[in-house]
Amino acid sequence: MKKYSVIVPVFNRPQEVKELLDSLSKQTFTDFELIVVEDGSTEPCEQLIAAYTDKITIHYFFKENSGPGDSRNFGMNKANGDYFIFFDSDCLIPPQYFQALDDHLTQHPLDAFGGPDAAHESFSNVQKAINQSMTSFVTTGGIRGRKNQLDKFQPRSFNMGLRREVYEQVGGFSDIHPGEDPDLSYRIMNAGYTTGLVPEAFVYHKRRIDFGKFYTQVKKFGMVRVILMKWYPERSKKLVYYLPSLFVIGSLLLILSSCWLPYTWVPFAFLTAVLWGEALIETDSFIIAFLSIFASYIQLFGYGWGFIKAQWQINMNEKEERVAFPKLFFRKQ
Repeated sequence: MKKYSVIVPVFNRPQEVKELLDSLSKQTFTDFELIVVEDGSTEPCEQLIAAYTDKITIHYFFKENSGPGDSRNFGMNKANGDYFIFFDSDCLIPPQYFQALDDHLTQHPLDAFGGPDAAHESFSNVQKAINQSMTSFVTTGGIRGRKNQLDKFQPRSFNMGLRREVYEQVGGFSDIHPGEDPDLSYRIMNAGYTTGLVPEAFVYHKRRIDFGKFYTQVKKFGMVRVILMKWYPERSKKLVYYLPSLFVIGSLLLILSSCWLPYTWVPFAFLTAVLWGEALIETDSFIIAFLSIFASYIQLFGYGWGFIKAQWQINMNEKEERVAFPKLFFRKQ
């Protein structure tokens, strides 16, 4: 029996799975099994797995499409390890990942945990810019994978783990997507279990491949946040979550007032300079820093608009969330 069970839901991403398998086959710590859950894909990755069975203990399962959360639950029910580790299929895992994780948990036991993400050198400049905006203190308030963050650490499912006992007591992921990971994190915290960041256990996360898909993703994040605030008011009502919507409202007011007030462009110029400067320090690339400005504005506007839209539908119109936003919920198997 392996100590760690790695669970990866997959939907039509065979090339990404191959890259993930390549990285997992190079781990310096090998006391883990891999459970690949094919979530109703029309482009399955099963044929790729045979080439890695001599390097990794792999269990492959195919099921009807029911979303990543339910697929992770399926994987946990098949897992044999003491700990469950979740990666997205578009992640690359550094060779020292499991050694760093095991060392940390030996010295600092945790019930649920997660690690940060970074941009691999092979990623495109747009992917690196999106990664910068998603990990920036300016755009996220430091709540995604930083030691000094403004909120209690919430493990994210692209790089997340928990003890078997936690799953047996709290249950698994719900049918909301995106947002299934903070939902589970809040239930874990409410049950009295400890959560924490493992800074050394980072992954390379590709995220979305273009700005259009990125906008759609962050807009959903904003909508889901309102739902989570309704479900967990004691945990989720933080000022940092309101900031992108305030940014959207403030930006619209500045644009409208520019017809009769001078220098309304100054706040935008200041924010742009701050975003560029932070990105340049973090990435050491003028091109990525420039693209990060676009990524950051897309993130702020997308998340903020999604947040405002969900606030209007759920809190003002008093619509039930599954009625207002049915596409944010998967049908469970």
